[in-house]
Formats: sequence, structure tokens, C-alpha cells
Amino acid sequence: MPIKYQTVPVTPFEQNCSILWCSETMKAAIVDPGGNINRILAAIEKNGLTPERILVTHGHIDHAGGVAELSEKLSVPVEGPQREDAFWIEGMPAQSKLYGFPGVRAFIPDRWLEQDDVVRFGNVELKVLHCPGHTPGHVAFFNEPGRLLLVGDVLFKGSIGRTDFPKGDFDTLIASIHDKLWPLGDDVAFISGHGPMSTIGYERRHNPFCGG
Repeated sequence: MPIKYQTVPVTPFEQNCSILWCSETMKAAIVDPGGNINRILAAIEKNGLTPERILVTHGHIDHAGGVAELSEKLSVPVEGPQREDAFWIEGMPAQSKLYGFPGVRAFIPDRWLEQDDVVRFGNVELKVLHCPGHTPGHVAFFNEPGRLLLVGDVLFKGSIGRTDFPKGDFDTLIASIHDKLWPLGDDVAFISGHGPMSTIGYERRHNPFCGG
């Protein structure tokens, strides 16, 4: 399959920044660059990639804190999340003070994303899935040919995203998982915002929060 990937843990929260690329063109997308920009740039250089865009699943600082800086350094557009997360992004300086992330800036995405939008880099296409619950504007990215899904903080191996933040909602999150993620198929592997990879099938069978 043309899609390749590498996860780069960033920030004290060990957030999985994902670098995706097209093996045919070596064009790349960086998903959720929360911080540690030099670490991300080193991985891009080591793999010989040409970045085309930055993708954001949601507006929490560990996922989006490095977006403004990286976008400037690479001169690439930012796509995502869905616009209901605008209040999180606008509040990035406040999040910076609260969580001890110095110098983090807000940004305005070049493109807000909606359900069934498509984002592209090289010859790779990702379908956008709007999956609210952890945050109201959270999105996931699905590459159907590669059976690869990036879920941010919607779903983890053996767990789910928190719903106690402003505008989070447990029932909405469970509906997002059941209605948007389960139908993709048990063979789909997913990269979470934190922790190890898993598959839809494994979580459907074993996840104590949303299985079944």
C-alpha cells in the first residue's frame, strides 16, 4: 500500500504525533504535532519526506500545541479539526499556562473539516470522520486502501477518551465509536493519540467501555 507512517511521541503527555507519507511520491502529512518540533523535523528529514500539510484531530494542547510553529517552519497549510473545536484553539495560550507549555500560540486552520471530507497528500487520500464526544469538533482520519485509521483521543487500546472536559459528553463519544468507527471493519488498525496501536475488531470484542 502507498501509505507509510511513523509515530513520534511528543510532549510530557507522550502524545503520538503521526507522520504519514505516500511511498510513491514521499509527500507527507503530519498529524497532531503537539510539541517537540525539532524531534518531528528530524523524523521528516531522516525519512526523506516532503511535507504537504498538517492535520489536526482536535484542539487540545498536547495534540495541537506545535501546529502554529511547525506550519510556519514548513510553510504548509493546516487542515482540521471540525470548527466546533475553535474555542479550544483560540484558548491555546490559556491552555499553555495551565499545563506549562511555554510560548504556545493559537492558529486558524486553513480548512475546517467536516464529515466525509477528503484530505490528500501525494497519492494518498484520507476520509474525514467527525467523532465528537472527547471534544465537540474531534475528527478521525481513515485510509481505506491501507486499512489504517487515526483516531486521536476517541479510542485507545482497552479504553476511550475522557469526556470531562468542556463540551465533552460520554454518550456522544460512545455513539461516535459505534456509528463511525465500528462500521469500518474489524481488520482496520488504528493509531491512538496515546499508547499502543490496536484494531477495531479487538476493541469491539474486548474494550470494557465500548465493546459489543
